[in-house]
Amino acid sequence: MAEGIMKKFYGTECYIQSVGVKNDLEIDGFAVAVCQEIGVELSRHRSRSFDEMQQWGDDLSSFDLVLALSPASQRRALELTRVFHLDVEYWPIMDPTGLGEGREARLASYRQTRDQIIARLEQRWGPARENP
Repeated sequence: MAEGIMKKFYGTECYIQSVGVKNDLEIDGFAVAVCQEIGVELSRHRSRSFDEMQQWGDDLSSFDLVLALSPASQRRALELTRVFHLDVEYWPIMDPTGLGEGREARLASYRQTRDQIIARLEQRWGPARENP
């Protein structure tokens, strides 16, 4: 969600790449649904892990900042600082996976996570740009 929202809000002002500790391959349908509500398209997004990025030739040293949204991703990002010059910020965002009973309760959890991400992005980089 964070990558899609950031691209929608800030366009090409920066290069952003979403990465996780592990690869879940398919993006969660609830994440797709709540992002569609704000005009962010995630249905074709595929997740990748830190290891896959390196295997695929992504130059992790070219990144300036890693935003870690979970304790596990923060640990992995901090390991990278031993080799690469990266700043790491930890944003404790709620993981909505498995929260709520029934579709509407789950969507509410995903909306809460989406809104936490938006609040942190706007706190860090300001309001969404009109025409990114």
